[in-house]
Amino acid sequence: MLPDTVLRTLDSPFITLKLPDEAATAELAEAISLFLSKDDLIALSGDLGAGKSTFSRALIRHLAEDPNLEVPSPTFTLVQSYDLPRLSVSHFDLYRLEEPDELTELGLEELLEEGAVLIEWPELGGDLLPANALWLQFAEIDGVRCVTMQSSEEDWSRRLQRTLSIRWFLTDSGFAGVERHYLAGDASTRRYERLVGDDVTSVLMDWNKPDGAAGTKEALSYNAKVHRAKDAQSVIAVTNELLRCSMPVPRILACDVTAGLVVQEDFGDERIADAGEPVPDRFVAAINLLAQFHAKSCTKAALPLGDGRTYQVPEYSRSALLTEAGLFFDWFLPEVSAKTVQREDRSRFDGILTRALEQAAIGETGLVLRDFHSPNILWRQERRGDERLGLIDYQDAVIGLLAYDVGSLLYDARVTVDEALENRLRNAYVATRKAHDKTFDVVAFEIALAVMSVQRILKILGIFYRLARRDNKPAYLAHVPRMTAYLDRVLKEPALREFNEWFRALKR
Repeated sequence: MLPDTVLRTLDSPFITLKLPDEAATAELAEAISLFLSKDDLIALSGDLGAGKSTFSRALIRHLAEDPNLEVPSPTFTLVQSYDLPRLSVSHFDLYRLEEPDELTELGLEELLEEGAVLIEWPELGGDLLPANALWLQFAEIDGVRCVTMQSSEEDWSRRLQRTLSIRWFLTDSGFAGVERHYLAGDASTRRYERLVGDDVTSVLMDWNKPDGAAGTKEALSYNAKVHRAKDAQSVIAVTNELLRCSMPVPRILACDVTAGLVVQEDFGDERIADAGEPVPDRFVAAINLLAQFHAKSCTKAALPLGDGRTYQVPEYSRSALLTEAGLFFDWFLPEVSAKTVQREDRSRFDGILTRALEQAAIGETGLVLRDFHSPNILWRQERRGDERLGLIDYQDAVIGLLAYDVGSLLYDARVTVDEALENRLRNAYVATRKAHDKTFDVVAFEIALAVMSVQRILKILGIFYRLARRDNKPAYLAHVPRMTAYLDRVLKEPALREFNEWFRALKR
């Protein structure tokens, strides 16, 4: 037992799990590591040999993505820090701590600002440990090694219940024993994991109910207005429809719509852009694929879910398009306008954009994937033809003007498409469409492309500034110069003359 003290009594635990062997302890460490973030402190309580060091070693190795990483016990150094790919972790062992105040000297507060912290023998830290720490107490109960979890912070219970429910879902779905690895996602509230089995990998989408800023009444109202999908039904329905249309999308291997969990094929990490630059031939392959898809006229709005029910693909309504573009007015314009933006400016903005959308209405409509750009178009070099491509992140698909997806690629938000490549892509799209249908209306397409492209650019500029200012994610501002350059380019189109004049006057 601890010298001069006793193990803390956990009087309000929210879960106790059996850990029959080291593999079970390592699996728990893996599950918790996937939900670990900055400012998290895990207090590891238990007698000598209870499993604290086993847990710490497994968690650090998993975050390091190195099962053989040397993780020495910090018994004599008191703390050992690791600068890992996703998250820095500091591992404390307070067994030889003489006074709790030494924790301050060891830089606990600073280390929590930089990453997560694990503390063995946390009782010796006294009152200096954060009150919202997660306590894991390892002990034998009725002859079986167990871990009991407790925290005053409700979010810990939510995170742990989620990661454990994912493990149970995987076990029930035939994925028992797979390794779970963090996979970088997007700006949405969805999480992703790569599942690694003996001979195959797959991808888990974790679409939990939104919370925090994303779960506010304002955020949910906005999502409803712009027809963002609210649950995993859309993934199932749109995936099945795209497969029916011979599009290269990952098949669904397992799903629980109620829980918001979907497992799909893993198409890898390589994309049509490389090292921050578009690969022109890959972009051309992508635009040709899109043109072939549009030529098939996939316009079904009621898509089967496979269980007798249907999913209704929403219409990309004019009100939704105006609401999205309004982010530009609310978040971007105040940053760049030379004068204070007035209420009448908003009325003028909406009116001009409405008239532009009315012009664009002559364009073709069908299933719009909505985010058809380089982050969501994978490249599989070992395949042939269209199978070299792979599409992801299409759950927010709508029925709307097909030119929207063309503009998504021509004015890619994450890599710079120069004018030469833009023209090459535009010409390739038109050529493929005319090869399928000689009556393809190029004039109507060009008008729709100009208007839908500017709507998307306006929306994205607003989103980037909202992410930076409201959500404290300033890294998105690095993409703003690219998008403003696209805006200048698109506003030269005749269909946008009125908007161009208004915008230039506002900036003066």
